[in-house]
Amino acid sequence: MKIDQKIFKAYDIRGVYPEQINEEVAYSIGLAYAKVFKPSKPVVVGMDVRTHSEALKSSLVGGLVDGGIDVVDIGLVSTEMMYFAVGNYNYGGGIQVTASHNVREYNGFKMVGDNVIPISLDNGIDQIKNLIIKRIYDDKKKKGKVFSKEVLDDFAKFVVGFVDSKKIGSFKIAYNPNFGFEGVVLNKVKKVGGFDFKLVGLNNVLDGTFPKGQPDPFQEQNRIEFSNFVKKSNVDIGVAWDADADRVFFFDKYGNFIHPYHINAFLIDYMLKKHKGGKIVYDPRYTWALIDFAKKNNGEAILERVGHSFIKATMRKNGAIFSGESSGHTYFKDFWYSDTGIIPLLIVLEIISNDDNFWEKLKKIQSKYLISGEINRKVEDDGVFARLKQFYFDAKISEIDGLSIEYSDWRANIRKSNTESLLRINIEATNQFKIDKKKEEIGRIVDGGAY
Repeated sequence: MKIDQKIFKAYDIRGVYPEQINEEVAYSIGLAYAKVFKPSKPVVVGMDVRTHSEALKSSLVGGLVDGGIDVVDIGLVSTEMMYFAVGNYNYGGGIQVTASHNVREYNGFKMVGDNVIPISLDNGIDQIKNLIIKRIYDDKKKKGKVFSKEVLDDFAKFVVGFVDSKKIGSFKIAYNPNFGFEGVVLNKVKKVGGFDFKLVGLNNVLDGTFPKGQPDPFQEQNRIEFSNFVKKSNVDIGVAWDADADRVFFFDKYGNFIHPYHINAFLIDYMLKKHKGGKIVYDPRYTWALIDFAKKNNGEAILERVGHSFIKATMRKNGAIFSGESSGHTYFKDFWYSDTGIIPLLIVLEIISNDDNFWEKLKKIQSKYLISGEINRKVEDDGVFARLKQFYFDAKISEIDGLSIEYSDWRANIRKSNTESLLRINIEATNQFKIDKKKEEIGRIVDGGAY
């Protein structure tokens, strides 16, 4: 079997179906997972709504079973539900068939081991790749067994118990699961929690063809439709997820997008007050608000590289209670250090319910902590970082993830994407003029122009 080695990414296995990811590849991944990790307990397998996920799941399960592993098939779920199943029932690992926010032609596999520890290139994906290439598998005479399990009810109960549900008031909520499963999750959570929610949905019918394009609300062009929907629906708040619901995004009642950076400031405030202090982890894209809100609540802010495997490992190492990335990933210690799309929604609703000044406070945070939004550039030039360091020679420099440049009135992080061939630029400053100026200045340097 020929296999395209480019499918083995930093955090998962992902590619185009069926050219790169197909049933044969899925079966081989199951066999290789069994040999690399040798789980003594059953492995959870779930899938997203993509049209080819069912076939890939079946082949993946076949590989695990032929590798001697018992499998718990949880069916169609959000990625957070796979994490929940592994952690809550103490299973030996888990694999979600998904390509997250990618377009419909893609599919892939997100994997965790025992205790919901993420499997990345450094701790398993590379080994899986080498076994598949060399076709080295264990010859198991005793095959594993397959069990089916429904986890939605238990998941909903867990989520409701994560917050003080009695403190959550009445809301009219516009929601957009981007044709994924999170709309089902939201309706179940509403029922289990007995919440007084009036839900109005957009793109809330399960459809793995993603008829409106890439299911990624972080992309500005993908937010226009939902923004208009929120505006005309006369709701209190809007919420959207990517297709596998490991990222969550909020909109005010006027349809304005609320950047995850500013939402994370509220979540840090909530979590540190709830736990009476503690540690939080943040990434270098935008930092000032997160550090300030941690200090304000007697918390300690720990810097880590972008990416869920790095964030989760640092949270575990330090016992951090929370982390929120500016990309919309939100992690909780009490959710097995994993990311979830539904828990942040309930926390935000609890915060709003108990603070009449929430929206006013949000505006103040947005005005104080101004940001550029993520700027993506295709750059093949390896000299970018050297040029930037030369130009900003008097800045405070950090190279923990790409290059961070910091002055008293502005800072920027420039880093290579872990998942795409792009350079990502994020700038924050004390005023909009400075952001605009630095956006143009950094762009010119990155492009190799005069500086």
